[in-house]
Amino acid sequence: MAMGSTQPFRPAGTVSLAAGTSSVAAALAGGGESVVVTNTTTALAYVRLGADATVAAGTRDMPVLPGSRVMLAANPLITYAAAVLSTGSGIVLFTRGDGSFV
Repeated sequence: MAMGSTQPFRPAGTVSLAAGTSSVAAALAGGGESVVVTNTTTALAYVRLGADATVAAGTRDMPVLPGSRVMLAANPLITYAAAVLSTGSGIVLFTRGDGSFV
C-alpha cells in the first residue's frame, strides 16, 4: 500500500465503561495500534489511555464530544482506558483494533 494511504478500521475488542463525573478505568480488550473512543452520552467526555489500572481521566485530557467518536493511537504498552464526564452518567466505548480511519 502506498505511503500515506488509509486503511479501514478493523476492530479487535470493545470495552464499555459506565462513566460519570468521577473517573473510571478498565482494561482494553483485543489488540491493535488504534483505539476508537465512542461517547454515547449527551455530555462531554474526557479520556486517557495508560499502562495500568491506576490511569485516571480529567478535564485536561482528550475531549470527546457528545454522540461522537475519535480514533487515538495506542502502542502495545497501552492496556487501560479511563473516562470521566462533564455532567451526568452514561456509556463510553473503547474499541481497540488496527486501521487509520473509521
